Amino acid sequence: MRKVATYFAQALARRIYRLYPQDGIDSSYSDFLQMHFYESCPYLKFAHFTANQAILEAFATVNRVHVIDFGLQQGMQWPALMQALALRPGGPPAFRLTGIGPPQPDNTDALQQVGWKLAQLADTLGVEFEFRGFVCNSLADLEPSMLEIRPAEVESVAVNSVFELHRVLARPGGIEKVLNSIKAMKPKLVTIVEQEANHNGPVFFDRFTEALQYYSNLFDSLEGSSTVLTPPNQDLVMSEMYLGRQICNVVAFEGQDRVERHETLTQWRARMGSAGFDPAHLGSDAFKQASMLLAYFAGGYGYRVEENNGSLMLGWHTRPLITTSAWQIASSES
Repeated sequence: MRKVATYFAQALARRIYRLYPQDGIDSSYSDFLQMHFYESCPYLKFAHFTANQAILEAFATVNRVHVIDFGLQQGMQWPALMQALALRPGGPPAFRLTGIGPPQPDNTDALQQVGWKLAQLADTLGVEFEFRGFVCNSLADLEPSMLEIRPAEVESVAVNSVFELHRVLARPGGIEKVLNSIKAMKPKLVTIVEQEANHNGPVFFDRFTEALQYYSNLFDSLEGSSTVLTPPNQDLVMSEMYLGRQICNVVAFEGQDRVERHETLTQWRARMGSAGFDPAHLGSDAFKQASMLLAYFAGGYGYRVEENNGSLMLGWHTRPLITTSAWQIASSES
């Protein structure tokens, strides 16, 4: 509790004295911290696993798969999917990946570097692979025509977003534009992973209170996971910094600079329904295997997987912390 209190105190001081970090838009540093977060606790692994499972089940019989990843980062989600595709009875489908990410501060082509690594793995696995990286400052700037979507009879499309859509809420009309763009891509499946919290309310005190409860649980779970690791652990320290940057953004920033605008599954269901999407249930296999995944972290103690009307939530004790949901274009929109 002391660590999370320190981050909140620092964020409050920044808010009061208007001391905004200069590295707030350094995506390469955020990716670096996220890799440590990935290693130290099950949240990102759960996110990737459950989204991949939904994609595998939805595309079990298709010959060409095109996944549009709204936040490629280091591409950590896709090796496991390619390995699963390689084991598919009858041989793997062709796998096309469009990876989207922000520009790098040093102007390096980080997306292409990730693509090369994935291409090497695909070659080893015998999976026909095609990659394209697409740089954009905001998902709201995307136009479907930019992504070279091929006809449905040629390839089946999935759109994947892990902790990305909430960032578009900072831009007026941004989420509506993004969801309309997704619909125009005519995906067979949309997978969304988001924080299970409401940090997008207009009242600062309510937002602060909700964030304090949410991140207290996250920090508690990190310490619970670290009991099976050798202290001091670099992954744990970097993971706390990763979450600390989110806390700073939720508490200290306002306007379009406040991008950590997390919303609950109930709120996302309303948004997706209004945009013309119906929920697609995640299968029981995903629930069982996700529960098994947790055994690797402190023996699974404290972590809990819940099914919520077809979506899967991962939480710490009784508090859900992240949610994976899957969506299809409503039949009335087709």
